[in-house]
Amino acid sequence: MSEETISQTVPPVRDWPAVDLPGSDFDPVLTELMREGPVTRISLPNGEGWAWLVTRHDDVRLVTNDPRFGREAVMDRQVTRLAPHFIPARGAVGFLDPPDHTRLRRSVAAAFTARGVERVRERSRAMLDELVDAMLGAGPPADLTEAVLSPFPIAVICELMGAPATDRHTLHTWTQLILSSSHGAEVSERAKNEMNAYFSDLIGLRSDSTGEDVTSLLGAAVGRQEITLEEAVGLAVLLQIGGEAVTNNSGQMFHLLLTRPELAERLRSEPEIRPRAIDELLRWIPHRNAVGLSRIALEDVEIKGVRIRAGDAVYVSYLAANRDPEIFPDPDTVDFDRSPNPHVSFGFGPHYCPGGMLARLESELLVDAVLDQVPGMKLAVAPEDVPFKKGALIRGPEALPVTW
Repeated sequence: MSEETISQTVPPVRDWPAVDLPGSDFDPVLTELMREGPVTRISLPNGEGWAWLVTRHDDVRLVTNDPRFGREAVMDRQVTRLAPHFIPARGAVGFLDPPDHTRLRRSVAAAFTARGVERVRERSRAMLDELVDAMLGAGPPADLTEAVLSPFPIAVICELMGAPATDRHTLHTWTQLILSSSHGAEVSERAKNEMNAYFSDLIGLRSDSTGEDVTSLLGAAVGRQEITLEEAVGLAVLLQIGGEAVTNNSGQMFHLLLTRPELAERLRSEPEIRPRAIDELLRWIPHRNAVGLSRIALEDVEIKGVRIRAGDAVYVSYLAANRDPEIFPDPDTVDFDRSPNPHVSFGFGPHYCPGGMLARLESELLVDAVLDQVPGMKLAVAPEDVPFKKGALIRGPEALPVTW
């Protein structure tokens, strides 16, 4: 393709206000952007300038797995973004490129393998049963989020991290302040600094550890001088915060199952399809508002006839990729028989979410426990009266009032 042809395909910059959306509604602006083309340009509420947006499944996989697009260069830029405050720590894994990124991820890989995740399965199931029993014991109505969906992922990630159970509430409070955009940059930054200090102390105590939990693995890696304490702390904070994403995902899952009882009924009557069904729910649920972290093009790259120049900021939309009709026929339909289902809900490439296997485990345990132990569960309010989070980067119900 000639230079002239490429230069003529530059799309206009579209403002993306990323307003709070009700329930699991798919973002109408993202729908328009997907319709406009495989590569568009966007301006988000914060930061500066504009950025490219890539929405097709194959292009999203290309950008996320191609070393010509880097994260480290984002550190020194005020790229247009959704988050009102941008306070990445130097050395944080989300802003590293290989080989440093690979080295840091390797230090905790054992905790997130199938064996590492299986290590916490029975303890996780036992903690979940306790929560469900307590909810049933208190009697209806209940807030499923408060009773089960919030404390369960916190307990599991703290177990995997090696954080004492007595610290769960504090870690949860810090996470909420870091993830919310409604408290201001100062509050968010203070919470992040406090969580950094907490993990610095915890990891520092474990330099000779042979434990299999994350902070023990990180402490041992620091002790062997494979990674720095600063890198270890940045990774621990990211994993701890990411562990709570299951609350929002499962909140949306159960909101969907409670408002579409035919889906819940099928999962009750055909338990063998649950793992496949959870993958479909993970594909369909709009996990976040707008887009996450950007990348910077490190050299000129052409995607679908559009020239992205070195230095340009680029976002991918995993939500859009999961609704690509070329890959997922009838993409807006929840189809528990969908196969294959190559969704990218946990990302793709080097920055693929390390907790993907853990999140699947938690989702399966939650679906099993709630559907089988509370077969008569239904919403205690009208579907439109379920309150969803406001001003949050990650989408999910604020509360899920249920009865049985």
